[in-house]
Amino acid sequence: MSSRQDNAILNKSFEFAVRIVNLYKYLTSEHKEYVLSKQVLRSGTSIGVNVHEAIEGFSDKDFQYKLNIALKEARETEYWLNLLVKTEYISQIQYENINEDCTEILKLLVSILKKLNIKASDQKTHEF
Repeated sequence: MSSRQDNAILNKSFEFAVRIVNLYKYLTSEHKEYVLSKQVLRSGTSIGVNVHEAIEGFSDKDFQYKLNIALKEARETEYWLNLLVKTEYISQIQYENINEDCTEILKLLVSILKKLNIKASDQKTHEF
C-alpha cells in the first residue's frame, strides 16, 4: 500500500481545495460575489474531504461510497466553474487553469471507481 504522500488523488484534491479557497477569496474581495463563490467553495473543498474520509473508510463499500460522493462534488464544482466563467466572474484563462485540475480529478476518480467496480464484479462471478 502506498503512503499518503504518494497518493495522487489525495494530494491533487487537497491542492485543488487550496486553489478553490483562493478563488473564493478572489471572488469575494475583487467582485463582492458571495453566492456563487460560496457554492464553489463548498463543493470544491468537499472533494478532498471525501477522498480523505474514503482512505480512512471502514470497508471497501465505505471507501467506494465516499469516492462516489467526491465524484459528485467534482461534477458540481465543474458546473460552478462553468457558470463563473460564463457570467464573467473569472476570465477564460482563469477558468481553463482551474478547470484543468478539476478535470484531472474527475478522471482519476472515475478511473478508481471503474477499477473498484471491475474488482467487485470479478469477486461476484467467482463466488459459489
